[in-house]
Amino acid sequence: MAIIAPFRALRFDPRRVDPAQVVTQPYDKISREMQERYYAASPYNLVRIILGKPEATDGPRENVYTRAAGYFEHWRKQGILLEDAEPSIYIYVQGFQGPDRQVLERRGFIALGKIEDYRANVVFPHEQTLAKPKADRLELLRATRAHFEQLFLLYRDPGGEIDRQLTPRNEPDVSIADEYGVEHRVWRIAESDVINAIRAGMRSKKLIIADGHHRYETALNYRNERRAAGTAAAASAASQRGSAGGAAPEHFPPAPYESVMMTFISMDSPGLVILPTHRVVAGLSSFSPEAFVNRVQQYFNIEDVDASIDRRRAASILREAGRTGVALLAVMGDRAMLLDQPRAIGSSILGGLSLQQQSLDVVQLQRCILEGVLGISKEAIREQQNVSYVRDIGAALDRVRGGGANVAFLMNPVRMRQVEDIAFAGEVLPQKSTDFYPKLLSGLTLYGLE
Repeated sequence: MAIIAPFRALRFDPRRVDPAQVVTQPYDKISREMQERYYAASPYNLVRIILGKPEATDGPRENVYTRAAGYFEHWRKQGILLEDAEPSIYIYVQGFQGPDRQVLERRGFIALGKIEDYRANVVFPHEQTLAKPKADRLELLRATRAHFEQLFLLYRDPGGEIDRQLTPRNEPDVSIADEYGVEHRVWRIAESDVINAIRAGMRSKKLIIADGHHRYETALNYRNERRAAGTAAAASAASQRGSAGGAAPEHFPPAPYESVMMTFISMDSPGLVILPTHRVVAGLSSFSPEAFVNRVQQYFNIEDVDASIDRRRAASILREAGRTGVALLAVMGDRAMLLDQPRAIGSSILGGLSLQQQSLDVVQLQRCILEGVLGISKEAIREQQNVSYVRDIGAALDRVRGGGANVAFLMNPVRMRQVEDIAFAGEVLPQKSTDFYPKLLSGLTLYGLE
């Protein structure tokens, strides 16, 4: 049962700052160049909190986390951030151009979602997480005691029960075009009848994390820390009261740290787009195109394609070949090949994986080619030592043709039904398996725990 709630969001005061100059892409999508641009845009840009610049003198008392907490406190005191007067839910609509240049709209809502252990079978991950990003986000959460970025959660709404409640009735409170040309619009909804209808409709839903796995697990770890601290404090107080003291009350309102800020979007939305994330392999000193071809043919059928293939033709070949199953394009400096008709289903190299996972392009690529043929370890892949992730086909082709990589692997996107099946089966995909587009802007709403 998905439990959601309205909240009094902290939002940038448009009378004090231009909203377009203070919001950012999610922290893990911010490059060094983007960070510099955000810093220059406004002294109140959220990047100073979610991805601040380290300094040479940083130490335990002064660092990116303490500075983030200082900015947050200062902005609240200055009135740069104002808390809404009433608990609300926020309709969030994104207008954008799809991969085939079609105009699309994705509609959802921002609210608090109760943090659930995965074993409760309410919230389901679909990708693996790494320890380092979670440690970083936990330090930020401990220092600021606030959530600055929405998690992206998916739910099924085949009859449009929830979606019918998300029809804006007036002009948006915020309207921003981001650096990718995506239009972001937000409406605050405080009407109790709408809120109650959405809350009731969501109670039967199961949720899949689309984006924000590391931040969800960080919120979960922080909740557990706060629970443990509260239990210890209560036990200490009870022991000090002794027999003369009264018993602690059994029921409390939910603590703020029991929830996290989420954007909920229906898996049935026509504007739900998943883009592929291609793999570029570099730094393999012993890489041999001939040896690669000889080894890869034990796992796939190989068909040569035009070595000068461009991004449009590559996408077309993948789309057509992918209609019947796994399809990958391997591109080297002077050769390009379609890899299809996988031969390793049920073999030991895919051991431990369900048949539905074995049939996925991204799993075949990682297990059979990256690990099996090229000998890149799981640890090296996780740490991106020899493998980098590229969204744009053209960029991947440029890397390998410019001599900056050994080989590029191009893929079709994972389909939403595949993500759903994997998640609800309690399984996870390799990192960077899905790229939900567009991303949710950070800074539209903030959730202060104190």
